[in-house]
Amino acid sequence: MIRVLVVEDDPVAAEAHRAYVERVAGFTVAGVVHSGADALRFCERAEVDVVLLDFYLPDTHGLTVCRALRAAGRDVDVIAVTSARDLAVIRSAVAVGVVQYLLKPFTFASLRDRLDRYARFRERAVQAGEVSGQADVDGMLAALRAPGHRTLPKGMSGETLQSVTEALAGAPDGLSAAAAGDLTGVSRVTARRYLEYLAENGLARRRPHYGQVGRPEVRFYPA
Repeated sequence: MIRVLVVEDDPVAAEAHRAYVERVAGFTVAGVVHSGADALRFCERAEVDVVLLDFYLPDTHGLTVCRALRAAGRDVDVIAVTSARDLAVIRSAVAVGVVQYLLKPFTFASLRDRLDRYARFRERAVQAGEVSGQADVDGMLAALRAPGHRTLPKGMSGETLQSVTEALAGAPDGLSAAAAGDLTGVSRVTARRYLEYLAENGLARRRPHYGQVGRPEVRFYPA
């Protein structure tokens, strides 16, 4: 089992991240802490393979935690889960060895994808011991990267898809096509098309919602 330390100052978000990790086969939560200092102390006394790290912590920045882990010689990987979109922060994250960078808000499917790819990377690293050539190196690093971007159906844009995905991630009680359209500034028909696309690709769930009269309304929920 790959042991994960969840570092998140918001207790509700921390519990959601813990529950997400526990749903992914091959992973277990070693602990949950809410500050950078507690994260460093936890890594001193317990076995941790990867830290699921928020960057905006009450006592320090996640990058400072990463640097402290490296300075202490901790053999632990870091997956950033943060709302930080500053390119300078992203570059610094790469420089200190962050292996994955996941923007909030995100769905379970998005985190599961990153964890699955991280698990494949670890498996190849353990099995290889020593690489035989450049192809092995390229294969290991490719395991961490997202697969090639799927071609969207004609008439769909990546920007709108991202907007609908983010709106859905922020709606644990579900969204109708009309509500998604209002949140993203597109028509109900357009929003419905993107929601159906997410559902067909395992990134959303459909569920009928029964009102007082008429046919049930289809709502979409984060996967």
